[in-house]
Amino acid sequence: MQVLWAPWRMSYILSGGAPADDCVFCSVVAGVAAADASAVAQRRRELLVLATTRHAFVIMNRFPYGAGHLMVVPRRHAADLDSLAADEHHALAELVRRAARVLREVLVPDGLNVGMNLGRAAGAGIVDHCHWHLVPRWQGDTNFMPLLGETRVISEHLEATYDRLLGAFAALGEPT
Repeated sequence: MQVLWAPWRMSYILSGGAPADDCVFCSVVAGVAAADASAVAQRRRELLVLATTRHAFVIMNRFPYGAGHLMVVPRRHAADLDSLAADEHHALAELVRRAARVLREVLVPDGLNVGMNLGRAAGAGIVDHCHWHLVPRWQGDTNFMPLLGETRVISEHLEATYDRLLGAFAALGEPT
């Protein structure tokens, strides 16, 4: 018998998936900004932030659909693409493109799911702050578990994936 180990899921399960009072993405931006210079790297690791730019950041999904599931998020709180200024939208799209390249180079998936869920009816778990999802996919990475057992099997721990990706993402970020 194999044991499935996904301890990071417990906080999500216990919360009932209910949205927090504060925007989780705005809290991430504030959390990195509030860290003193000597603690920034540790704080980014705790928050799973891989890269930041003037207008956007890349963060690992704490409740992933699969190993390497990332999100590219505008720094400014915006519910949809129409709420973004042209330069913000361009920066977000460019960071999505570059993040996809890093995922292909480092994790070597057979493909990528890239998309955005706008609104609860479209599947958005965080409806008030738009963000892109990038999910690496490998041939044979899905099985009966999600369908019958309502369980996702993540093949690598979040922190191990973070460590694998961090160096490649360092080149994408800029001082913020």
